[in-house]
Amino acid sequence: MTLHWPFSARLSVRSRLIVALDTDSTDEALNIVDQLKGEVGMFKVGKPLFMHAGLQLVKAIRDRGGEVFLDLKFHDIPRTVAKAAVEATRLGVRMLDLHASGSLEMMQRTIVEVTKVCRTESLRRPKMLAVTVLTSLDPSDLGRVGISGDLEDQVVRLARLAKEAGMDGVVTSPLEIAPIREACGRGFLIVSPGVRARNAARDEQRRMLSPEAAIQAGADYLVVGRPIIEARNPVSAARDIVAAMENAMEEAGAATKPKGPKGA
Repeated sequence: MTLHWPFSARLSVRSRLIVALDTDSTDEALNIVDQLKGEVGMFKVGKPLFMHAGLQLVKAIRDRGGEVFLDLKFHDIPRTVAKAAVEATRLGVRMLDLHASGSLEMMQRTIVEVTKVCRTESLRRPKMLAVTVLTSLDPSDLGRVGISGDLEDQVVRLARLAKEAGMDGVVTSPLEIAPIREACGRGFLIVSPGVRARNAARDEQRRMLSPEAAIQAGADYLVVGRPIIEARNPVSAARDIVAAMENAMEEAGAATKPKGPKGA
């Protein structure tokens, strides 16, 4: 197996696990944050929870010491997306995302406007990610909306477009991690949802891998929701996934370490 291990020692393994707050309850979301803020790197706030709890939830997570991946997948005309990303930046989020299919101009303008506001208002610049093809889609879904050709080719095409625009990385299915790493290089961030233990329920995800396989393929961050937040013990569930990630990283490191002469 070819390993595409991109990791730097500067980030701990647990900081690479993002927990998706897949709940529509503010109290439940904050309870999860309180339990896991020392165990994981970030908390993903998606559209349902954001529509329910809004800006105050993001601020509450930040006040508790948690980092936020704001997963609203912005997709609109360039000016609108850029302005939305600027407001997300002012919230202090660590990551945000938008659709790569929104165009090169949309991504470039967003980067320019976010960088400008960070400079003028002394804000931390979030990592800006492009969504390639949703993990709930398969090749037949793409065909129905008029996208012909191989699904992997479409994902890699959008990843290259995002890199050309200057995006920090992409959000993509774990099945396309390796070809994106090959096409876009080691410095390009890959954030992967669709990660499940081998015996876990599939939910809406169709293109999945285990945490170990996703790490070995070259993912920088893994996003896991229900297998953690619906577990009887969320802390234990998160630690199990971190341990699996750590084992995969150690195996990757051993596989890529130069071997000495026999008998040494």
